[in-house]
Amino acid sequence: MSSTRNASDAGGVTPDGAAWLASAGTYPRSTLSHWGERPDAPVVLPCGVAFDVVSAPAVFGRRMLDRMWEEGPGSGPVAEFRGRMLLFAAPGTAQRLPVLMEWEEWAAHGQDPGRTGRTGAVPPLLCHGTGDAVTVPAPTGTTARTGGTAPAARWLVAPDTRHPWLPGPEVLLWAAVRAAREAVRISIFPPADRGANVYDVSRRR
Repeated sequence: MSSTRNASDAGGVTPDGAAWLASAGTYPRSTLSHWGERPDAPVVLPCGVAFDVVSAPAVFGRRMLDRMWEEGPGSGPVAEFRGRMLLFAAPGTAQRLPVLMEWEEWAAHGQDPGRTGRTGAVPPLLCHGTGDAVTVPAPTGTTARTGGTAPAARWLVAPDTRHPWLPGPEVLLWAAVRAAREAVRISIFPPADRGANVYDVSRRR
């Protein structure tokens, strides 16, 4: 379930979405006050309370995201930051997903190697949970650009509620396996530029 509108139509974080993000920190009011003064400033927020974050290489992360919207339940908030895709997930995902990924890789060596298409098809995913922190883009989605090209950080699926649906480890494992299969099947022709894709949150399940 994807929508290919221009990225400028994606909008920024809603006030409720900003409140949800701020709730991850020790001092939510200070975070909201900071954004009130500098709505174009990214901030560092801790994981493990309001959300965990799974970070994937940009291209593979985009494939995961497409699978989640086209074939699955949709996603929670998603951002891009310095060439990585940040998928916001349910608390506890950072602890559980590596275990599931290890099992999946083990299964790929067994009697069903076609599950991922080939051994090592899923690149290492960085899982940020309790004790970790991540940089989240500015609420306005207008974080400064680097080198005059793409934004250094931007929202692809911006938070829009105080209680967003967040995928758990099973959903993200499913998306990673589907994305790995797609990577194996990519043709010799270069793919179309998908940098402008944004996702229609009104269709989230």
